[in-house]
Amino acid sequence: MRIAVFGAGGVGGYFGGRLAKAGEDVVFIARGAHLRALQTSGLRVDDTLGDFVLPHVNATDDPAQVGTVDAVLLAVKGWQTAEAVQALRPLIGPETFVVPLLNGVEAADELSAAFGARHVVGGLCGVYGSSSAPASPSASRPTSLSRCGRSCFSWSHLAASAPSPARRPM
Repeated sequence: MRIAVFGAGGVGGYFGGRLAKAGEDVVFIARGAHLRALQTSGLRVDDTLGDFVLPHVNATDDPAQVGTVDAVLLAVKGWQTAEAVQALRPLIGPETFVVPLLNGVEAADELSAAFGARHVVGGLCGVYGSSSAPASPSASRPTSLSRCGRSCFSWSHLAASAPSPARRPM
């Protein structure tokens, strides 16, 4: 499977690194210091499950050079989604799916509006960690989680199960 990871910070670097380590064909779309570090030093992941280094990874700042892929992991900040949608277009083919792994609750709707709902798979992840340096994500919790599928974005279910303001503990 050819996978583009759009955003190579803590979340994108961690999950993209895990996928690449597992043998998937991963290309990182990055910019600035992250891109330079990926291109010159590869990717280092510090993880309680075991640290690893991928000395050579495929990284670019130009999605058009990559072409269409099977899957895109979108790992940017929520406020960057609109800009990312435009940049993602060269990666999207007839069977490509996009998994948003970012903060905020509107990314799936924005992606569905741009590419059609059939191209968007809900994503939810939790990584307790940081990026200590470009291309060096660190996960400090024994297990990181990731979930994909439409059930990840059952907001009405989440809203119904949330305590009302009157019942929230102070």
